[in-house]
Amino acid sequence: MNVSNYDIIIIIIYFVFLFTIGFFRRSKNHISQTDYIVYGRKLSLPGFVITLVSTWYGAILGVGENTYLYGIQTWFIFAFPYYIFAIVYALWLSKIIWKKNILSIPDIFRKRYGNEIGIISAFFIFFLSSPAPYILSLGVLFNFIFNIKLIWCLLIASIFSTIYVWKGGLSSIIKTDYLQLILMFSGFFLLIGFSWHNSVSPLGLFKSLPSTHQNPLGGNSLQYVLVWFFIAIWTIIDPNFFQRCTAVKNPGIAKKGLLISICFWFLFDAMTVTAGLYAYIHTVPENPLMAYPLLGLEVLPPGFLGYFLVSLFAIIMSTIDSMSFVNAITIGRDIIWRLRKKDSKKNPVFLIKKGLIAVAILSIVLSILIPSVVKMLYTLGSLIIPGLIIPFIHALIGNNMRITKVNAILWLCAPVAISLLFFIMSALDIGKLLNIEPFYPGMATSILIYFYLKINSESKKLINH
Repeated sequence: MNVSNYDIIIIIIYFVFLFTIGFFRRSKNHISQTDYIVYGRKLSLPGFVITLVSTWYGAILGVGENTYLYGIQTWFIFAFPYYIFAIVYALWLSKIIWKKNILSIPDIFRKRYGNEIGIISAFFIFFLSSPAPYILSLGVLFNFIFNIKLIWCLLIASIFSTIYVWKGGLSSIIKTDYLQLILMFSGFFLLIGFSWHNSVSPLGLFKSLPSTHQNPLGGNSLQYVLVWFFIAIWTIIDPNFFQRCTAVKNPGIAKKGLLISICFWFLFDAMTVTAGLYAYIHTVPENPLMAYPLLGLEVLPPGFLGYFLVSLFAIIMSTIDSMSFVNAITIGRDIIWRLRKKDSKKNPVFLIKKGLIAVAILSIVLSILIPSVVKMLYTLGSLIIPGLIIPFIHALIGNNMRITKVNAILWLCAPVAISLLFFIMSALDIGKLLNIEPFYPGMATSILIYFYLKINSESKKLINH
């Protein structure tokens, strides 16, 4: 991809400005884990909306790829289901989570089911909330623009997206997200405006598309699209949602902020899908993952192209820093800190900072093993969500159902094992006649275990009475 000197200068200015914002912080000799992890629970409504909206779109290149290949299906798998579960979160869970005053999701599991289950849940969440898909996205984008070897691009993506988080934690993330949000919306506004100017209106664009691109299924099976709908349940157990709802001043801010965020997401999703459809008529990429950058190269003049590339950097980096941070909290605080008794009374912030390094290394390895953004999201979601979602909801809203340690471990691990089994069978073409996505048998297992535990608990109550 040939970019002009003007574009290079704009990209350099962006990185300098971003690090200046991220690193600027009043020095403190000691920062508590509450300040570091949840901003001292003083997050305002604007800050809540801005940081939540900007954190959502790390797989932006995958959105462009999917729209180029399958049209408006993208909105039905990457947007609409998430609105539904975000509304559920706002109306049902946000107040409960704020009142719990607990710093992480594994702490919810630990408090309800015991220390061992808390650590097991942390391992699952660690893989599910991995920033690897987004580090891969940024690495591939660096590779495409600057023609540097991918391994170095992945390393650059990891360092540049998390270095400022080291010092300020959530505070640094929120400050940089103000800039990222402005860039993401203005960048795609420019891309659509120039695309419209160079071709047809969005309405004329839609009418000119083939039937597959106008179809919500995009030529895929209903089962495939429904799996993405169920993967959106991930919203309920997303550490970023949990962290932001815990960090606000009061529960009303979380509820209102989530509903406002959905409006922003709807607007931006409309922009990204429209841009992907313009890419379909303007470009013929060898790799559809580069649909957005190639559309920018086609329709944007020098300077404007640099600004748009910066907006792509901002979108991906705003997700990497947040995901890396919650991942570092998971491995540093929720796993290592809980396992190392000698550190149990120390402030875990130093372990979270070390966790940032571990997260970067593991994410690079995972990016190399599964070099596809959409495939990585789909695989991790299909395998792990079935083991977490129902036990988490039960732990959060709670009841008097008695669950032993062994049963709790079974409830978390069996669904993941079943999903993994079906995934392996599918990969080896064993049992292909079943044609079942791995998510479904895993989720069915979790539901069956829930009813078994409920019946077992009620039986014991009757016997005791």
